[in-house]
Amino acid sequence: MSTRPDSIPPKRWQVAPVLPPALRQNLSEFPSVLAQILYNRGLTDKAHIQAFLAGRYLEIDDPFRLTDMDKAVARIEQAMAREENIVVYGDFDADGVTSTVLLVEALRGLGLSRTQVQPYIPDRVDEGYGLNKEALTALKQKGTGLVISVDCGIRSVAEVVHANEIGLDMIITDHHSLGAELPPAAAVINPKRPDSAYPETMLAGVGIAYKLAQALRHTFPQQMMIADHDLLDLVAIGTVADLAPLLGENRRLVIQGLELLNNSRRVGLQALVHTCGYQMGQLTAESIGFGLGPRINAAGRLAHAYTAAKLLSTSDPRQAAELADDLNDLNRQRQVLTSRLGEQAERLIERGDFLLFAAAPDFVSGVVGLVASRLAEQYYRPAIVMELGAEESRGSCRSIPELHITELLDECADLLVRYGGHAQAAGLTVRNENLPILRERLAAASQQRLAGLDLTPSLTVDMELELDQIDYALYTHLQSLEPTGYANATPVFMSRNVPVQSHRAVGADQSHLQMAVGVAGRTVLPCIAFRQGAWAGHLPERVDLVYTIGINEFRGQRKLQLQVQDIRVAE
Repeated sequence: MSTRPDSIPPKRWQVAPVLPPALRQNLSEFPSVLAQILYNRGLTDKAHIQAFLAGRYLEIDDPFRLTDMDKAVARIEQAMAREENIVVYGDFDADGVTSTVLLVEALRGLGLSRTQVQPYIPDRVDEGYGLNKEALTALKQKGTGLVISVDCGIRSVAEVVHANEIGLDMIITDHHSLGAELPPAAAVINPKRPDSAYPETMLAGVGIAYKLAQALRHTFPQQMMIADHDLLDLVAIGTVADLAPLLGENRRLVIQGLELLNNSRRVGLQALVHTCGYQMGQLTAESIGFGLGPRINAAGRLAHAYTAAKLLSTSDPRQAAELADDLNDLNRQRQVLTSRLGEQAERLIERGDFLLFAAAPDFVSGVVGLVASRLAEQYYRPAIVMELGAEESRGSCRSIPELHITELLDECADLLVRYGGHAQAAGLTVRNENLPILRERLAAASQQRLAGLDLTPSLTVDMELELDQIDYALYTHLQSLEPTGYANATPVFMSRNVPVQSHRAVGADQSHLQMAVGVAGRTVLPCIAFRQGAWAGHLPERVDLVYTIGINEFRGQRKLQLQVQDIRVAE
């Protein structure tokens, strides 16, 4: 009764260093728990802490500090003067869709007509991620003079060369990792450029599209009919859904974006919020991450991202309700498909490998990334899941902190049709004749990097608490850190030798664990531990816990609840 269930792999608990006494004294105006968490986030200066806590009041940086922003604005001004047709070329995920809708609205806000400014989002199945030559040729033949990419294009050197050859001008805006060379476009806006003076390098694609919209408003203040602020709901959705760090300028953009989102006049967002079962006025970053974002993503995964783009753009309440229902249905299909294909992928992988690899012709390109994420999380190994096509195959990669997956793909660039991404997520396309050698080289390179490392997943713990310290006052202090998300995680705590008052497995498949912990007559707190139902047959009388602190709302009542991330038998 006192051993860890075999189905729940162990994790390393990494507790942050305790705040030094001298610094604690300097930060005495802040509650001790909050001061420790801020210290863990690298915030030790009072002025910086106050600016962080008052994120909505920070100034947004000058968009013209981004390299080539002046060139981009000049080329758009030229297009306006020549009455050229402009296409905003986006991506099919939530960041790409919000980027596309935002920049189309901004350009039309300059007085350009609906026919002069059009969106283009490629089909995930037929075209794949990013720019492609056939689409650019077709756009040129339809009379397009300028294409502006959003959330894609930074590695599309050959595609931009092709555009130049057919007389189609390109502006690239992207936030993904740079390749060996920049595409030869009229302007290339990416804060990761080494020659960029912009201080924020982790903007999402929608954040960079927003910077371009800002620059246009600054340049044409009399013509621009849409305010910067009116676009921030889109920025918040794309930034949170793409797991961009919620620090610096992103934090300010998301804070103000959530304020707008909670009062949004977009009937499409109102309909989507209703479909998710949320209430306007109560939306948080978590609402985007677990509700709005997955439904917007579902369109590009299983149908076409235009469904989501139309939802965000429509002014017709009836159409908005229909589109929101469509996205909800697609999201349900996505959940079922991810579960089924995840089980299939598990049967295909070699579990002892340093790189997990699964490929099959019936894998669906729209969910291979989700399946790869599930494998990487479950086995704590980088994972690649691929849909095998007739001549080319497409896949998604998900990695662990110990391995930069895009750098790994860089070493195999000679075998790839196209690829791109970040440190822990990437996409790739490969011709089938190159797939066996690609798999061999990736496996060898992964083993070279990971062999000898302790590949045990870790939980970063902000500090140790006694259960008696947990109350509504503490919860209120923690709320000042919102919005939390990537790089500004929800605070994680640890408590040792905690008495277990009761516990039971819950959920349709009994996969979750519900507990009550603490000392009767003092502090007893309800807990939920997702995907840890196996503990129901093994829990001893006392345990060590790692958890976050949340609120459980049930039948109109709100109670503090611990959301348990890991359990150990108390020593």
